[in-house]
Amino acid sequence: DVQLVESGGGSVQAGGSLRLSCAASESIYSSRCMGWFRQAPGKEREVAAAIETNGRTSVADAVTGRFTISKDNAKNTLHLQMNSLKPEDTAMYYCAAGGWYACAGTSKYNYWGQGTQVTVST
Repeated sequence: DVQLVESGGGSVQAGGSLRLSCAASESIYSSRCMGWFRQAPGKEREVAAAIETNGRTSVADAVTGRFTISKDNAKNTLHLQMNSLKPEDTAMYYCAAGGWYACAGTSKYNYWGQGTQVTVST
């Protein structure tokens, strides 16, 4: 049933970098919109970055300038490059895919991965 599989999470010190990957089935990868979400214990889920099939991207204010979302179409893989990591970036990161409406501001996605943990220490 799982068609989105995240990897690349881990534990790093503040200021370090991580590159997350999301392997998707071809049909799911063709979704109009794909994005990365994160959720920390006791906090609500929030979008970190999203990308459309035309290449248009958006990033949350909290991670702008530090996170970059991209797609490797040859491998049907979504990536999230995370630089200058901060302790507040600690969360479970999820890959998601949806239709045009997901990238139109609704953040309503149809498919979700199981998540990969990112822990940033001081």
